Amino acid sequence: MRTQREGPFLEWRSLLLLLLGLMMPLAIAQTLSYQEAVLRAVDGFNQQSSDANLYRLLSLDSQSRGDEDPDTPKPVSFTVKETVCPKTTQQTLEQCDFKEDGLVKRCVGTVTLDPARDSFDINCDGPQHFKKIARLGGLLQKGGEKIGEKLENIGRKIKDFFQGLVPRLRS
Repeated sequence: MRTQREGPFLEWRSLLLLLLGLMMPLAIAQTLSYQEAVLRAVDGFNQQSSDANLYRLLSLDSQSRGDEDPDTPKPVSFTVKETVCPKTTQQTLEQCDFKEDGLVKRCVGTVTLDPARDSFDINCDGPQHFKKIARLGGLLQKGGEKIGEKLENIGRKIKDFFQGLVPRLRS
């Protein structure tokens, strides 16, 4: 049997449990996805960068499975590329095209999925000039071709030398 003192206490406790139950889905829905957290980190990188143009996400490595707690820092690894948009642009980053021959930077660090914390620690190594690597490959290929030509010439001379040593039967 209920006493009069238990009545308001039970109602208050029921109301509290109901409110907690309603707030729980809101808290879960407010966590960022892995990609959203990385995009926020890219925005932060752009704000801290001393480069004249903005960078945009070029590729994102897959998320490793682990702790689902949104407050726990998650390791990230991604690549950004320079865009044609100056830092002063009013356009959204998605509207900015990648700059032809723009700088590409590899970024690693951590992000949290809790939007209230908006925490990230990202380091991006500076420019990876793929064009220079391609140019080096072209130089190596040309060098290899020249070495091949020289070896062919040496081979012909050796062949001619040995053919000159063979006695000629038709004299």
